[in-house]
Amino acid sequence: MKALLLSEYNNLELKDLPNPIPGPDELLIQVAACGICGSDVHGYDGSTGRRIPPIVMGHEAAGIVAAIGSEVSGFTIGNRVTFDSTVYCGACDFCLRGQVNLCDNRQVIGVSCGEYRRAGAFAEFLTVPARIAYPLPAEFSFAEAAMLEAVSVALHGVAVSQIGGQPGGQPTGGETVLVIGAGMIGLLLLQAARAAGGSRVFASDIDATRLKLAAELGADRTLELSGASLVEEIQRLTNGRGVDVVLEAVGRDETIAAAIDSVRKGGTVTLVGNISPQVTLPLQKVVSRQIRLQGSCASAGEYPQAIELIANGKIKVASLITAVAPLSDGPSWFDRLHAREPNLMKIVLDPRSNAPESAGQSQ
Repeated sequence: MKALLLSEYNNLELKDLPNPIPGPDELLIQVAACGICGSDVHGYDGSTGRRIPPIVMGHEAAGIVAAIGSEVSGFTIGNRVTFDSTVYCGACDFCLRGQVNLCDNRQVIGVSCGEYRRAGAFAEFLTVPARIAYPLPAEFSFAEAAMLEAVSVALHGVAVSQIGGQPGGQPTGGETVLVIGAGMIGLLLLQAARAAGGSRVFASDIDATRLKLAAELGADRTLELSGASLVEEIQRLTNGRGVDVVLEAVGRDETIAAAIDSVRKGGTVTLVGNISPQVTLPLQKVVSRQIRLQGSCASAGEYPQAIELIANGKIKVASLITAVAPLSDGPSWFDRLHAREPNLMKIVLDPRSNAPESAGQSQ
C-alpha cells in the first residue's frame, strides 16, 4: 500500500509499505480521508517528541471496512466508518468508569513516543480495534467525517467545563463563555459551547481572518485583543464580573494568564491548548478567587454526539476545511502548514487512488 512515512524529522516520503492484517478484534479500514492535525505538524519537526521516526502519522480519519477480524461483530465489509484516535483497553479502572481518554494502557493512532508505536491513517489502509469504530450516516462526506475527532475533543472540553450542567446532572445553561484562540479547536469549542447552552460566547484571537470565521459560526462578540487589553474588554462586557467559563485553546503563558484574569470568582478555566509543555501559573489568583482550573484531554465517548451535532447543523465543519487533496500532495501541505501560511485551516488527505487532484472540498 501507499503510505506517507515520516522517515526522519522534516521529511515525509510516499512509500510502498506492507498491507496491515487485522487481528481477531480489529477492522481493516480503507482510508478515504485523514485530516492533518496541528499535533501532526508539531510531530513532523520533532518538537513534541511524540512522532519518533519512522512513523506513519494521522489520526483524524474515516473510511470503508475492507476486512473484519474473526471475533468482530456488528460490522460488515463495505460499511462507512470513522474511529476514535484513542485506542483504549476497555478493562482498566478508568475505562470501566467511562474515562477511556485516561486509560492506563492508552495509545493514540499515528503516534510513536518511545512507549509504543502505532501506525496512523496517512495510508491506503489501517487496522483499528472494532471497539473504537463508529458507523457513519449516509449523508456524511468522508471529509466531514475526518473532522469528527476534532469535534469530539471540543465537546469533551465543554463537557468537563460543565457548560449547560454537569454530565448526568440537571442542566443549567446560560453561562457566559470566552474562547481564547480561534484556530480549529477554538472554533469548534465556540460552537460546542453554544450547542450546550452557553448564553453569550466571546471569541478572541490576534488574527482578524479567524475572527471573521468565528463570527460566522456564532460568536456573540469577536475580540482582536490579547493580554491586558483582552481582560479589560471582557471586564467591560460583563460589568466587571468576568465570564463564567474560559476555554483556553492556545496553551501559552500569556493566554493562560489572560484566561485566569477574565474569569469570574468561582468560575472555570479549562485548558485545551497545550503548545507549551510548561507555563507559569499565577497561583494566588487561582486560590484566592477559588477558580477551578481544569485540563481537558482528547475525548471520552463523544463521537456519537459529534455525529449528531454535525448532522443536525448545530456544529458546522464544511467552512473549516481548506482543501481535500491526494496523499501524494501531503509533503507539500505539511511544508505549508509548518511555515504557518496564513488562512489555512483543515487540510484533508484522501489516500484512495481516485482521490481528487484539486484542492476542492469534494468527497
